[in-house]
Amino acid sequence: MAALGAALAGTAVLGVAAGLIWAFILADAWFCLIAAIGGVVTGIAGYRLLVRRAGWIATAGLVLGAVAASLLMLWTGENIGLGTYNHLLAASPDGTFFHASLALGAKSALAFWPGLTSLIILLAVYGGRRPAPEEGLLSVDLGG
Repeated sequence: MAALGAALAGTAVLGVAAGLIWAFILADAWFCLIAAIGGVVTGIAGYRLLVRRAGWIATAGLVLGAVAASLLMLWTGENIGLGTYNHLLAASPDGTFFHASLALGAKSALAFWPGLTSLIILLAVYGGRRPAPEEGLLSVDLGG
């Protein structure tokens, strides 16, 4: 259970940092790229530090943490400039144009972080396994 908590909390905290980065870049494509990088980092680090030792419970924590990280990234990025936006909206005279607060248009981008985390762990777990050779292929009977 400690692996689940560590994986979940550690990954979720990365979402806040990712949201701060996204808040200054201003584009859905950048959200996807940052989330993809977060997923790759979570998958590789999580596999090496947790999954090999704790198994599926760590995997569950990493994937749930990745979902939380995506949501925290969205929340952080959208709220970091919201106070300034609301102040400008309230204080500006009618007809004033200014940039809107940061918002994610493609909500499907939230799947990048947990999706890539899952994919990296899956590839790490099953990609390195070699099938066992069949006995019949190792011994050759030349008929004698």
